[in-house]
Amino acid sequence: MPVPAVATGYGCRLTVDLGAMIRNWQALDKVSDGALTGAVVKADAYGTGIDASSRAFYFAGARFFFVATPDEALAVRAALPDAFIFVLDGLFPGAAPLYVGERLMPVLSSLPMLEEWLVACLARNEALPAALHFDTGMNRLGFRLSETSIVKRMCDEIGYAPQMIMSHLACADQPQHEKNRTQLALFASVKAQFPGIPASLANSAATMTSRDMHFQMVRPGIALYGGRAVNGRRNPMMPAVTLEAPILQVRDAKTGESVGYGATYTLSRDSRIGVIAIGYADGFLRSLSSSNQHGGGRAFVRGKLVPIIGRVSMDMCAIDLTELGADLPLPGEMVEVLGKNISVDDQADPAGTIGYEILTSLKGRYSRGYIDSSETPTS
Repeated sequence: MPVPAVATGYGCRLTVDLGAMIRNWQALDKVSDGALTGAVVKADAYGTGIDASSRAFYFAGARFFFVATPDEALAVRAALPDAFIFVLDGLFPGAAPLYVGERLMPVLSSLPMLEEWLVACLARNEALPAALHFDTGMNRLGFRLSETSIVKRMCDEIGYAPQMIMSHLACADQPQHEKNRTQLALFASVKAQFPGIPASLANSAATMTSRDMHFQMVRPGIALYGGRAVNGRRNPMMPAVTLEAPILQVRDAKTGESVGYGATYTLSRDSRIGVIAIGYADGFLRSLSSSNQHGGGRAFVRGKLVPIIGRVSMDMCAIDLTELGADLPLPGEMVEVLGKNISVDDQADPAGTIGYEILTSLKGRYSRGYIDSSETPTS
């Protein structure tokens, strides 16, 4: 597929592989079998760029897109005039005219939301499409199960049929968790009260592990971008993001000297230190720092993984190059901090977080570019 031009610059370099994302979507679409496969593109498509990524998923075959906010929905609409777009945060008060005008589908999750949407339907004498979200145990958004009969009555009174009913799983990344079966049973009981209405429950993890949760549409997110969806299992998805930072300086340091703010890391040997131009202002989390008591993030340089040493600061951090011997990088050389050799989850684990946060933090001072690896010739 056509890809946007690669940006140029002097700082960090973020490369998004649209071809990998297309193949990830196609793999999940194959797994979802009879169900439609949507694409969750909220949070700037998990940090990859909502415009280019939405176009890539559409090219792959996606027609249904899920965003969090109306602003995100408008970005997808500008890129994809024919897409079907669900707004997961629901109907914002007074925003019905915007949703109607831009053909956006709110995921209604409260009685006031539903009432406002039904009023809009009556005013236009039209069954405007929307989804109904029921809370089956997440205790976040969604109609309470005790409200199901009220929701059904409000819809029946004006002959309104929703586009879809849905719920959200709390523990899908742990397939054996008993809450998954409980939520599935509760959702099935809700679905039974809306015969003939399509349903959606499965996120990335449930799409990959539980066919009985597929229903009529699955809505993968993290797996599309190469992140780990299921804990404790090998991640089968292709990495889609490469983040590289330039070497600013290589310096020698002696045993007993400290590195970085707070002097939290003291060298136990004479060392070669590389200073790279990436920090928490670039979304490279401060929790990737290391001390003598605990490890942190890593980088990949000259064919080897090397540790981050000391604290990650606003604009830079230090890596230990000692094990490279004489094969040292030069100033300006790029070091991989995310990519084929270091996954988003490899960085997330020592930071005590998840791949989602690593990806959605990618809002730094990057030269951002796109490639399609499926069109890259091999030698």
